[in-house]
Amino acid sequence: MKKLIALAAVASLTMATNVMAQDGEAVYQKACKTCHEMGIAGAPKAHDAAAWEPRMGKGMDALIGSVKTGMNAMPPGGMCMDCSDEDLKAAIEFMSK
Repeated sequence: MKKLIALAAVASLTMATNVMAQDGEAVYQKACKTCHEMGIAGAPKAHDAAAWEPRMGKGMDALIGSVKTGMNAMPPGGMCMDCSDEDLKAAIEFMSK
């Protein structure tokens, strides 16, 4: 019985961590930095508020949709294969400020 309870606790913790959104800077570092640090292929540079302003004007749902389907040279999902919509939002918010 103790083993069953321990296994249930481990499974619960594992599922809980998968549900939590990743930190925006962490997502940027692992998946976005390569292109958004230097503006490769027209990607808006991170922390360039002027470059992000017209994009942010489209709304977060539109920006997340662009990442998910890909845009210009950016492949679908960007470079983040395990990102949720919340993760993408956090990364966009990090880069746009």
